[in-house]
Amino acid sequence: MANIKSAKKRVLIAEANRQRNAAFKTSIKTAQKKALALAASEDKEALNAAISKVYQLCDKAVSKGILHKNTAARKKSRLVLAIKKLAQ
Repeated sequence: MANIKSAKKRVLIAEANRQRNAAFKTSIKTAQKKALALAASEDKEALNAAISKVYQLCDKAVSKGILHKNTAARKKSRLVLAIKKLAQ
């Protein structure tokens, strides 16, 4: 552990940020799983709402600096491709 007071504080802040970022990424994964589960059902409105939620979470993660913009775009693209594949 660091000796300087400000360095100790940065370690604590970095850990808090890491936990917050991990929780946000987990919420994105959960939303993706819900959307894939709804893809098998016939409820198109719920599916569209779930996809919209994933898009919203990914875009928010990019604005907060949790995800890179290309990573978010890849996640959204793969989700839609997976849903189209399940629909066939």
